[in-house]
Amino acid sequence: MARLQEKLLFMASHAERAVRQAVEALSSRNDALCEAVKESDDILDRLEVEIDDLAVSLLARAPLASDLRLVTVAMRISQNLERVGDEATKIAKRVLQLNSDLPLKTAVEIPPLAEMALDLLKESLDSFSKRDSLRARAIIKKDKAIDELNRRIHQQLVDLMTSDASTIVRCLHLMVIAKSLERIGDHAKNIAEEVVYLCEALDIRHPASTGQSAV
Repeated sequence: MARLQEKLLFMASHAERAVRQAVEALSSRNDALCEAVKESDDILDRLEVEIDDLAVSLLARAPLASDLRLVTVAMRISQNLERVGDEATKIAKRVLQLNSDLPLKTAVEIPPLAEMALDLLKESLDSFSKRDSLRARAIIKKDKAIDELNRRIHQQLVDLMTSDASTIVRCLHLMVIAKSLERIGDHAKNIAEEVVYLCEALDIRHPASTGQSAV
């Protein structure tokens, strides 16, 4: 069980670093960082498989209920972390495309969105390592702000494309980046929900269908 948690936290650190590198690559127009993010994706894929294999071997030993929750949660979190890596890679690929063109003269609210997504991811991973379900529940509430900012950015980019056709390709790249950041926020929320399950033995992923409250 200790190995499982250690490997999951190792994977979490790689996923968080990949997102940070992708965001930094966007702000600094750094192609080398984009390549580093793409390399990290292979590591995350391998770690997901290793965690699944270890989890299955632990399940075969008929663990106690509390250990069983950790095993199942570890598998779910690793899946979310692998998808976080996919989104970071997607951002990096779009940044490479943006770096081959001139930067937009009009500011778009991508940096605040990136900061919010990174903060949510870090908080969700911290709540797991510290087994803090109250903190995890607070994280779940914050996801709505990321969704709203993504919608606002989408409208900003639509307005910019409408007013200046020369920005269309760059704006489309930024739309994909914003959507990836929004999805990273979704995965952070998913991880927080798993922390609640781990700590409270309560599944809050679909509160509408169970009559439970997620917060």
